Amino acid sequence: MTAKNGDTEQNNGSIDEAAEHEPVADDPITVLETALSEAHQQAADSKDTMLRMHAEMENLRKRLLREHEKSRRLTLERFMNDLLPVRDSLERGLEAADQAATVEALKEGKQLIMKMLTKVMGDHGLETIDPAGEAFDPQKHEAMTMMPSEEHDENTVIDVLEKGYQLHDRLIRPAKVVVSRKP
Repeated sequence: MTAKNGDTEQNNGSIDEAAEHEPVADDPITVLETALSEAHQQAADSKDTMLRMHAEMENLRKRLLREHEKSRRLTLERFMNDLLPVRDSLERGLEAADQAATVEALKEGKQLIMKMLTKVMGDHGLETIDPAGEAFDPQKHEAMTMMPSEEHDENTVIDVLEKGYQLHDRLIRPAKVVVSRKP
């Protein structure tokens, strides 16, 4: 039995040495090191994902800016193409004014040019605000002066000094008006 005890002691020594070299799953340090390693990996993965998303967002921002600029240029180009015939008519009118043209012919030419310009602007969504005889609206009109009037109700537009303009529901310039008040 002594041999057996010796063997047992020898085996116990081997087991103790093996326990020192092999980490035990329940060892708190091993568990914490594993958790720390996993946390580092998750942080690295999250950082990589965040950097990729940031790069994607930056590329999207740049692409949207390019598309917006391209759209703006295309819109402006269309508008300018529509205005070119008006400019051509003005040039022809100036050439006709240098020649022996009648006042009536020049007046007619100006009326045609005004009609063309009004159509081009209307085609692009510009609406004229001409509020003569309407009630004063501070959202669309700018009162330049008030005049006593017995003919008109109070706060009625008596005269339009300068027409206003609205582009697609957005006021570009208010109409400058004279408003009635009680005498």
